[in-house]
Amino acid sequence: MPLGPLRPSPLVEQAALHLREQITSGEWPVGTKLPGETTLAAQLGVGRSTVREAIRALAGAGLLQARQGSGVFVIATEPEEDLQTRLRRASVGDVYEIRMMIEVRAAELAAARRTDEDLAAMDRALAARGEAAGGPDEPFIDADIALHVAVVAAAHNPLLGDLFGEFLPVLREGLLDLVRLIDVPTAEGDHGRAAHTGLVEAIRARDAAGAAATIEEELRRTVAYLKARP
Repeated sequence: MPLGPLRPSPLVEQAALHLREQITSGEWPVGTKLPGETTLAAQLGVGRSTVREAIRALAGAGLLQARQGSGVFVIATEPEEDLQTRLRRASVGDVYEIRMMIEVRAAELAAARRTDEDLAAMDRALAARGEAAGGPDEPFIDADIALHVAVVAAAHNPLLGDLFGEFLPVLREGLLDLVRLIDVPTAEGDHGRAAHTGLVEAIRARDAAGAAATIEEELRRTVAYLKARP
């Protein structure tokens, strides 16, 4: 497949698309060393800086790899999926397993590191969750998530908070599906009020083991609901 000059439009995107077509079509299989920037620029009718940016974009997608002193090589024919894409394809059960790993440790850290401001935020979130219980699904789920976000924030680990944040859109959809599949008032008469109150109180008392055990038990029950559904 010969390379041809590009039309004037977003040149970097066009250059990346043309180079990607060479890879996905099999013209440049895995292990192939790309022509030099000057050669590619001439074939595409663009500047070397445009070629450089296009190569950088494809390297970021996991298709190319620059090797110092050797050149740029094809290392994959399909781009890597980002975390959000993988999460959207994951089952709710898989998401909950990872959620459990994050939140159990977050609860332990929160118990050790929480501040008075953290406790105030958790108390507000707990009260809002209680007010939303028994009402429409979406406000209740949002209030529930807000409490868990407050607990993770109290761990005072920005990376942990960012990681949990990646889960939130998929988690919210999964929770909405869950409450539609099960009769929450029947399955959990107090909407988890006691468990969530116990979590906050354990963090208040700086009881790391108690906080971890409380959130783990709460999430395990949800996983049990998921596994028991038809």
